[in-house]
Amino acid sequence: MGLQDVQSFVAGRWVQPGAGAREIACAFDGRLIARAGDGDWDVAEALAHGRSVGGPALRAMTFHDRARMLKALAVRLQEHKDALYDLSYLTGATKSDHAFDIDGGIGTMFVFASKGRREMPDATVYLDGAPEQLGRTGGFLGQHICTPLTGVAVHINAFNFPLWGMLEKLAPTLLAGVPAIVKPATDTCYVTELAVKIMMESGILPDGALQLVTGGIGDMLDRLTCQDVVGFTGSAATAGKLRANPNLLTQGVRFVAEQDSLNASILGPDAQPGSPEFDLFVREVSREMTVKAGQKCTAIRRILVPEARMEALQAALSARLAKVTVGDPRQAETGMGSLVSLAQRADVLEKIELLRSEAELVQGDPSAFESSDGAFLTPILLRCSDPDSAERLHDTEAFGPVSTLVPYRDLDHAIALANRGGGSLVTSVITHDPEIAVQAVTGVAAWNGRVYLNDRDSMKESTGHGAPMPQMIHGGPGRAGGGEELGGVRAVKHYMQRTAVQGSPRLLSKIGGRWMPGAPEVDGGAHPFTRRFAALQIGETIETAERTITLEDIAHFAEFTGDTFYAHMDDEAASRNPFFPGRVAHGYLLLSFAAGLFVEPNEGPVLANTGLDRLRFMKPVSAGTAIHVRLTVKAKTPRNAEYGEVRWHVTILDTENDKVAEYELLTMNAV
Repeated sequence: MGLQDVQSFVAGRWVQPGAGAREIACAFDGRLIARAGDGDWDVAEALAHGRSVGGPALRAMTFHDRARMLKALAVRLQEHKDALYDLSYLTGATKSDHAFDIDGGIGTMFVFASKGRREMPDATVYLDGAPEQLGRTGGFLGQHICTPLTGVAVHINAFNFPLWGMLEKLAPTLLAGVPAIVKPATDTCYVTELAVKIMMESGILPDGALQLVTGGIGDMLDRLTCQDVVGFTGSAATAGKLRANPNLLTQGVRFVAEQDSLNASILGPDAQPGSPEFDLFVREVSREMTVKAGQKCTAIRRILVPEARMEALQAALSARLAKVTVGDPRQAETGMGSLVSLAQRADVLEKIELLRSEAELVQGDPSAFESSDGAFLTPILLRCSDPDSAERLHDTEAFGPVSTLVPYRDLDHAIALANRGGGSLVTSVITHDPEIAVQAVTGVAAWNGRVYLNDRDSMKESTGHGAPMPQMIHGGPGRAGGGEELGGVRAVKHYMQRTAVQGSPRLLSKIGGRWMPGAPEVDGGAHPFTRRFAALQIGETIETAERTITLEDIAHFAEFTGDTFYAHMDDEAASRNPFFPGRVAHGYLLLSFAAGLFVEPNEGPVLANTGLDRLRFMKPVSAGTAIHVRLTVKAKTPRNAEYGEVRWHVTILDTENDKVAEYELLTMNAV
């Protein structure tokens, strides 16, 4: 393999590295494999291309359009996964490491594609919560909406996850309708470049939606505005420098940082040697120390163990780590590959020495590979006997296969030690005792973005201490950066502006594409259950005939269903209940009769009733009362080429036109 020129992709063209490009070495044997950076591209042109070409193209698409685009990109990357695997070995990653970076990144795109279709509208405006009534009669409402920012997202990513690190930011950004400029870490940018080429050659993305910068970004941060976003993953020192950029501060540019984190894992005081939790803890810690050679922002750096369990835990963990084979990541027998570079290994060794000023080495040999051309290092296990007076233990991260055993006296002590990390991405607690779990979670949650609990009940399905899931937030307070990524639709909102819109129901319904009470109703000219999905109009309404509730109806329903609750059977007892005037109809009888009033019984485009939302019973109904129903098309959501989901607003009213019950009915209707 010759020296690869890693290109940038800016303003729709590929740009070769320049004369001042930086050389990149193979992580496991030190040979030169690539060069990147110093390309002849213009910062202003890149920003303008994203803002004026990519942004409008994305904003013209609905959330569902963009979700389908994400799914297509994920499928495309999945088809080329083997090529990404082969190239990723050069970063020092093993095949099992690829599951975290490559499979994890592609999986994240699939999750956001699914959430975009299922949890977001087929529209360009996202309604954030229910409308708020701001006037006495409901004629003046407020609604929070989210719309895409009109700038670009600048993603500055770390070396350890060249694919996942890009895709976990890119997926919610594109789903929001915002174009991205991706700047990967130079050491592993060749993997990111291949992924970008696969996506761009697919023709799936609109022009300007994605740009790639390998090497430096010049004065890009000095040119950003309040419509742009910076997403950063890396060291706290670098984040601090970038965050302090005067232009970012003046313009109020959103800066989302995920940085250093001295994550802790707590072995619960209930976990005895030989218990499922004790053995699970050993496996979890060993895995977190060795996956990606410990180069994970979520890796366990501090292992908190009850004082009485220290010797047993140290022996078990040391024995497991001693069996790890360190070597060429391409070989099947290799359990841990190399660090990303010799420079990274030197940094880790320097940090180990700092930690050893307060801790003793109990497993591993920092000098074992000192003459190797590859950036190899054995797993290093330290032990700090006095964590209360230690300082480096709680402020120094060796970003490699390094962790420190820490004894604690009781759970409060463990919580205090964990929190001395100053803010973490994740703290895990391995316990089978619910009381311990409650105490630990309430004690550490304020200092963590995520708390991971595991025990014998969940371990077969658990995803692991160090695996951020796209459905859950990834980030943390304090030292961890104070930012949030992922978290399902929450992540999409990071790239949108939340705006409070106030006005009449008619105007707000039009803006949100969803009918609300007080907005105009539409006469479709026929029963809506006879009309196909595409023909139904938002606001289309029917009002049914009446049906009178009788005592015989109530008695029959009680006997037939077995629901003989006293309020439906005993007039005197019901009268003593402050909620009822006497014997009343069952709520579910009312729902059943309502369906009988509005349902069109003949075969037609309504395929299935899939559920009820927001059901409320608002006024009791006594025998002799007549009820009728108003049924309105509230919202429509396409599902596939054959059918779509219709959300109906249903109101049951009595003879005085008071609301008896209200709910939203979901049906699947043929297109």
